[in-house]
Amino acid sequence: MDSETQRSIEEAVLDILRNANMEEMTEYKVRTLAEDRLGIDLSRPDRKRFVRSVVESFLASHKEDDAVASEAADAPQEEQQKVEVAQVEEEEEAEEEEDDHRKRRGPREYDEEGDLIVCRLSNKRRVTVQDFRGKTLVSIREYYEKEGKQLPTSKGISLSVEQWEAFAKAVPAIEDAIKRIVGSD
Repeated sequence: MDSETQRSIEEAVLDILRNANMEEMTEYKVRTLAEDRLGIDLSRPDRKRFVRSVVESFLASHKEDDAVASEAADAPQEEQQKVEVAQVEEEEEAEEEEDDHRKRRGPREYDEEGDLIVCRLSNKRRVTVQDFRGKTLVSIREYYEKEGKQLPTSKGISLSVEQWEAFAKAVPAIEDAIKRIVGSD
């Protein structure tokens, strides 16, 4: 993961944590909110570990502040432990749901640049989702092999999220048109 991506993730995670109700926030929720904000997949193991390290660092730096606040509020320690246990259980449950969902979809596959390969249309064509200069793009592109690596060609198209959404809305009309043409043969 490049330093620019790390910086973006760290800024988003810290902003989310600063504005969060820490009694209800879990690492999974932080990661999901950051994914939505940044438009990139943070469930990859390296990114997941990075988010966890940012969260742990944030919590460690605010642990003293929380201790002072809880003493001032005279909150019983048992109640605080119950909240922490509930958070851990909720996070574990969410992680299990995410893992179950991922297993149903199959394992995620990434190319050499770390872009998510959504599907392979043929041996030389694939659909990927990537982060390019801070923008999420859906690319449908041809690839060629060089020195054992699959590299993208200029033959293809990269759609912004807005363009992809417009295309996705048009898919039923495209399917209908295909049926009419195939049916007329």
